Amino acid sequence: MKAVILCGGKGLRMSGDSNFTCKPLVKIGEMPILWHIIKIYKYFGITEFILCLGYHGAAIKEYFMNFDWKNNDFKLKTTNNLKEIQIFNKLEDLSITFIDTGLDTMTGGRIKRIQNYIDEDEFMLTYGDGVSDVDLNKLIQFHREKGKIATVTGVRNRSLYGIIDVKDGIATSFKEKPLQDGWINGGFFILRKEVFNYIHNDQTIFENEPLTALVRDNQLAVYQHEGFWKGIDTIKDLQIINEQWSNNKRQWIRW
Repeated sequence: MKAVILCGGKGLRMSGDSNFTCKPLVKIGEMPILWHIIKIYKYFGITEFILCLGYHGAAIKEYFMNFDWKNNDFKLKTTNNLKEIQIFNKLEDLSITFIDTGLDTMTGGRIKRIQNYIDEDEFMLTYGDGVSDVDLNKLIQFHREKGKIATVTGVRNRSLYGIIDVKDGIATSFKEKPLQDGWINGGFFILRKEVFNYIHNDQTIFENEPLTALVRDNQLAVYQHEGFWKGIDTIKDLQIINEQWSNNKRQWIRW
């Protein structure tokens, strides 16, 4: 089964910088978010990827084209204006397809544009800015048991603020940024090819009309994941997850 990763969004605006940074290449520890996501899938035996590129797509291509020599020891031999590189360390056993899905294309449109590269009935999909310890084997099993066109991983959202319970003007409890009721879209989808019928054009936002229509047709299952999940939407999110990395609280890492 192939994993499709949405990598085309505008990105993060770093503090004090008027430019946007390509979010999938923002680093957790020493490696980009995108590398962490790929490693999550690879742990469960998923080694074929399709990257939906857009904003700073060339930077993502360059990162992977230069990955081996930047991240491994190697020997360089030059003879007659030719270069021979011998990589000493084990290379990642991956197949990655890079598809330019447009600079301003919406999420649904990006998915639609890679339709011809999906040759199996099912494929996985996630966002290029979130990590989790979700068990992908259990997710696949759940998806097939439910028999729906789409399964999304539902995760708990944590409040941005502390919650105070009050009675007669006196605090009865204080909860610092508790988990909220309900479930939010955590990515890590499994989709059948019929999902392409729900996407109309480049301007289709996958999270709007397609998912709403799937719900209407009783074709969206939700795998309720109570474990770790973190989306990196802001600089604060990036700081938090790098603090977790520095403190060796790396719940998403199984490898």
